[in-house]
Amino acid sequence: MATPLSSPKHDLGSLRIHDGQRARTGMGKRLVYAAIPVVIFAGIVAAAFAFRSQKPVVEVAAAAKPDSAGPQTLLNASGYITPRRRATIAAKITGRVTGVFFDEGTRVAEGQLLATLDDSDVKRALETSRADRESAQAAIADLEVQLRNASIELKRAQQLHDAGVQTQEALDNASTTADSLRAKIALAKQQVLGSDSRIREAQQAVDNCTIRAPFAGIVVSKDAQVGEMVSPISAGGGFTRTGIATIVDMHSNEIEVDVNESYIARVENGQKVTATLDAYPDKPFPAKVRTVIPTADRQKATVKVRITIIDLDKYNFILPDMGVKVAFLEEQKPVEKVKGKDQGPQPVAYIPKSAVHSDSAASFVFLVREGKVERRAVSLGLDRGTEIAVLAGVTPGDSLVVKGPESLHDGDKVEIR
Repeated sequence: MATPLSSPKHDLGSLRIHDGQRARTGMGKRLVYAAIPVVIFAGIVAAAFAFRSQKPVVEVAAAAKPDSAGPQTLLNASGYITPRRRATIAAKITGRVTGVFFDEGTRVAEGQLLATLDDSDVKRALETSRADRESAQAAIADLEVQLRNASIELKRAQQLHDAGVQTQEALDNASTTADSLRAKIALAKQQVLGSDSRIREAQQAVDNCTIRAPFAGIVVSKDAQVGEMVSPISAGGGFTRTGIATIVDMHSNEIEVDVNESYIARVENGQKVTATLDAYPDKPFPAKVRTVIPTADRQKATVKVRITIIDLDKYNFILPDMGVKVAFLEEQKPVEKVKGKDQGPQPVAYIPKSAVHSDSAASFVFLVREGKVERRAVSLGLDRGTEIAVLAGVTPGDSLVVKGPESLHDGDKVEIR
C-alpha cells in the first residue's frame, strides 16, 4: 500500500548565520573603517608635498649702472604723451549726416571740409526769408510811387488853398495822405532790414550743416557715418552721435607726468629732462620742464608736471597717449677738486624701490641666481622716486626680485615670470 506524500516544511535553520561567519564580517568592516583615516592622511601628505614642490613665481629686474659723466638724475617719473590741442569736432545743430570726407589718419588743414549734414529744411527757410525781403522791397517801390503822387496832390491843394478856392480840410487830407505814405515806406524799409536779419540767421543755419576742421592736425577717431544722427547734446539715446571726429595737433605733443609731492621740490621750470618711450626704449630724446601745475591731487598725493619735447618735429614716432619714462636731471655744476677732502661714497648701481625690503636690522634685496634667491644686505643712497641708489651690496646687471610672495626666504627655488 502506497504511503501518502507529506507537505514540505520550511527549514528556518538554513537562514542562521554561524558564529564563524559573523566574526569574519565584523572584522572586514573594522578594517575598512580603520583604512579611511590612513587614506585621508596619505592624501594630505601628498597634497602638502605637491604644494612644497611648487616653486613661487617672481618678477625680476636688473640693477642699472650708475649715471655716466654728465648731469645726474635727481628724480624718475612716468607719464604719457598728451597733446595740448586735441578737439572732438561736433555739429552745432542736430541733423543727419549726409557726407563724411575723412578717415582715421587723414591729415587735415585748418578750415578743411570734414562732413555735411542734411540742409534741406534750413535751405527752405533761407528761401522763405529771401522771398520776404523781396516782397518788402517791392512794397517800398509801390509806396514811393504813391508818395510822389501824394506830394503832387499836396502841392496842388496848397496852391488852391492859398488862392482861397479849396478848404483847409482838403489841404489837411492831402498832407495826411503824404505823411502816411512816408510812414509806410519807413515801415517797409524796417521790414527789409528784418528780412535781412532772418536771411543771415537762415544762412548761418545752412552753414552749420557744414563741419570744418578748426585747426590743422591728424584725425585720430572717426565717430560718425553717413546716415547717422548727430547732436551737440546726448539726445536720442544711443542712436544719436555727439561727435564727428577727433583731431590732434601733433605739433602740440608734450609729456604729462605725476610727481609725488614728496619729491616735487626737485623739479623746477626749465629743468632739463631725458625722456624715453616705453615703445622705443633705445631712443631717448631731450626735453625740459614747461610748467609745474600749481595744485596737488589730494587723492594720489601727486603734482602734475608738463614737459616740452625739444625739436619735436625730429621724432615722428611720438604719438598721443604713449607711455613715457622721464628722468629729471640735476643742473651740472663745475667740479671743484679739494685736496685731501672726501666727496663721500658714490652709488654702484640703481635699483627699483620695489626690490628693497627692510627689517629691524637693515635693508636687503633678493638676488636670483641659478633659480634660487639669495638674500643680500644693501646700503642705500639717494632716492630718485621709482629708483634708489645702492652704495654697496649689488652690482650692475644683478637680477633682483621686484614682485613675489611675502614668504620668500633665502635659498628658496623660484620661477621667473
